[in-house]
Amino acid sequence: MQRNMYDTDVTVWSPQGRLLQVEYAGEAVKQGSACLGLTSKTHVVLAALKRSPHELASFQKKLLKIDDHIAVGIAGLNADARSLAKYMRTECLNHKYVYGSPMQGSRLVTDVADKHQRCTQMYVRRPYGVGMLMGVVDGTGPHLYETEPSGAFHEYVAMAIGARAQSAKTYLEKFMAEFPEADSDAMIKHSLKALSGCVQTDKQLEASNTCVAVIGPDQKLVMIEDAALQPYLDAIELEGDMPTNDAGGAGDDGDAMAT
Repeated sequence: MQRNMYDTDVTVWSPQGRLLQVEYAGEAVKQGSACLGLTSKTHVVLAALKRSPHELASFQKKLLKIDDHIAVGIAGLNADARSLAKYMRTECLNHKYVYGSPMQGSRLVTDVADKHQRCTQMYVRRPYGVGMLMGVVDGTGPHLYETEPSGAFHEYVAMAIGARAQSAKTYLEKFMAEFPEADSDAMIKHSLKALSGCVQTDKQLEASNTCVAVIGPDQKLVMIEDAALQPYLDAIELEGDMPTNDAGGAGDDGDAMAT
């Protein structure tokens, strides 16, 4: 039987037990420009490549502030990410108003994953076409979570998503043992080195197309981009150890709606 007989509705199962529209939403995540996150014993660092839809347009935001102790990196449809980020901010504000304390990351990521999952059981709504890396430092320590369009979520020491993310994953796996004891500056350098392998072959990592977010136990969320990021790029260029992009292919052009 034809594949397109089972992908007209998100609630229709294929004979292989697959929900094809959910898988298509996952493809939108793979087409988005790369973002990654890594954790130490004290800090969480997120880094992302910003994409411009046109030469005359500004770069789209890839790292979004949710609260003073929470940030998310996105890969996929920017509009879907904005909608989910608005929901997450509202949940954090409501929790702070009711309980007088910041919301724990594990509770928020569960709520967001449930919101993803509900769209896979209702034919009136399509799945969210965005994947998120959520970095949080709360009373239980630093955490890095990934959410998927299917409603699944996972916690990681380090993770990368988006186009050509395999190169960043290889770097993160290689240096993962150094992360727990690293300070924030070392973590930022590791994130930029990993991200450099995700850049298209005809482009390079620059302060204009890169952004970094840092969260610590006694440090509110800090976004580092543009001129503030240039010293770190100069430092990693001197140190070397820059990974090469062996993945190529998928996501080089991407969808105009994907970020």
